[in-house]
Formats: sequence, C-alpha cells, structure tokens
Amino acid sequence: MDWITGMQRAIDYIEDHLTEEINYEEVAGTAFSSSYHFQRLFSLLSGYTLGEYIRMRRLTLAGHDLVYGHKVLETALKYGYDSPESFSKAFKNFHGITPSMARTKEAKLNSFSKLSISIQLIGGNQMNYQIIKKPAMTLVGFKRHFTGVPYGEEREKQEEKLFVTTRGIQWFLCGTADDHDSNEYCVITNVDDEGYDFYFSKNLHPWTRDHLYDHSTTGVDFIESLNLETIEIPETTYLIVEARKDQEKGTNVVSVYFDLRKRIATELVSEESLRIVPGPELAVYHWNPRETRNIQIWIPVEES
Repeated sequence: MDWITGMQRAIDYIEDHLTEEINYEEVAGTAFSSSYHFQRLFSLLSGYTLGEYIRMRRLTLAGHDLVYGHKVLETALKYGYDSPESFSKAFKNFHGITPSMARTKEAKLNSFSKLSISIQLIGGNQMNYQIIKKPAMTLVGFKRHFTGVPYGEEREKQEEKLFVTTRGIQWFLCGTADDHDSNEYCVITNVDDEGYDFYFSKNLHPWTRDHLYDHSTTGVDFIESLNLETIEIPETTYLIVEARKDQEKGTNVVSVYFDLRKRIATELVSEESLRIVPGPELAVYHWNPRETRNIQIWIPVEES
C-alpha cells in the first residue's frame, strides 16, 4: 500500500470515530505505520498535530449539532468532554462564542473541514541526501518549549524570538566551544500534541564540558545561572539533507530550510523505503564562512 492511500485511510478512520476515544496506535495501524512515524508525517503534511486536527473536527461538528438544537451537555459528552466547563472553554476558543450562544439563529461559527489527500504531479527537482550513522554526541545548551508542530511559520516565529532574545547565552556557548566545533546544533525532541522541546546547543570539548562548573578553573560563578542542560544524542542513523540559500530566488537559508523540510516528507520519507523513528531531530547550522552558510537537516530514520 502506498503512503497516500494509507494516509487517506487513517483520515477516514478518524472521521468515523470522532465521537469515540481515538487511539493513535489504531489510527496509524490503518495506514500500516508506526504511531510515531504516522504522527510526524501527518504534522509535516498538514501543519497540525494529530490531536489538533481531531479537536478542531470535533468542535466543528459540535457547532453543527448545537445549531440544530442539541443540548450543551449532550454535545459535550458526545465529543469526549467530561464537563460542560471544559467543553465551553474549548468551544469558545475555537468558535469565539459560547455553546449556548451557538444555539441562536444569528450565531456565526467557524468550520474546519475534513482533510483529503489529493494526488498532484510534483517533484522533478534534484535533492541530494545522505543516509549516515552518526556516533553518540553530548551537547550543552538551553531549552525552550515551543507550541504547535516543528515545521512552518509558527516554529519560525518562535525560533526567531529565541535567537534574538538569548544572544548572550549563545555567545557564551560559542566562545566556550572555541575551535572544537563551530557548528550550532538545534535539537527538536519530545514532540507531542502539546508542542515540543527546542534546544540551542554546542558540542563542547569533553575537558571543557567536564570543568564547566568548576569555579577554580573558570574563575567565574555565574554559569549555573544560565540554566544550561546536557543533551545526550544517541548513536543514530540519519537522513541528512542540506539547505542553502537560493541565490536565484533571493531566499535566505532559513526559508529554504522550512521548504526543504516539507519536501523531505513528501518526496523521501513518505516513500516505503524509509521510516521516521523516535529520536531527536537536529538542524545543524553552519554559519561560517557567511558566504557559504547552510543548514543540515538530520532526521532519524530506518530502512524498512
């Protein structure tokens, strides 16, 4: 079964069970996929987490029910809410009005339509990639929790805010890494319906890492206040693709990165030969020299 058919079967399964508790493993099973692989591919293609999609579809149908005279409590229980209060809060966040207001003739509601996978003639572009087993790494960095999915405008805005408001910590880490490794490692991990953790980190020399909090060695006592964390990256096989700025289109390397990340899902990872596996995803920034800046995308995969 190809991935397009599998994805549509999963969406149809969700639609048929919106008034029931939906098990993500069962959804992925209809696409003959693992839950982790399916959720990552779904969010890449749709721009929503699986949980967001289910929630917005349920609230859309709940609005229709209320317009046609269904009671609030009855509707709340039908779509999986355990109390009128939790339903009312979610309903108002989505529709902008309370459930009771939705029962009036002049109510204006939002609608989120069912996804449908369509086949288009795409591709025809060259994409160079490598599949490489990388050894384990120990990185040092700091974390922010981002909302939404790790791909697209929402991620881009949150990442930009992080980079422009934490320059001091970045400079410290870059200086600490010195000539050992000039790359910057942005790590995406712990992805779920509530968001994901995003780390800015550096690969420090082992001696430096071991003595980072030794005041007698560093001569300073402020490093603890930076709230740095050690990030263990296990030995992993990665699909690695490089994003460079497009001189002809005048786009910068970050814009190319986000476009390329989605192409990887539709043109490489969605094929049956590769499967995304649980593990941190990395964006490795090669900032110097400025003329040849690029970002490498490291996606943990296995060959199926």
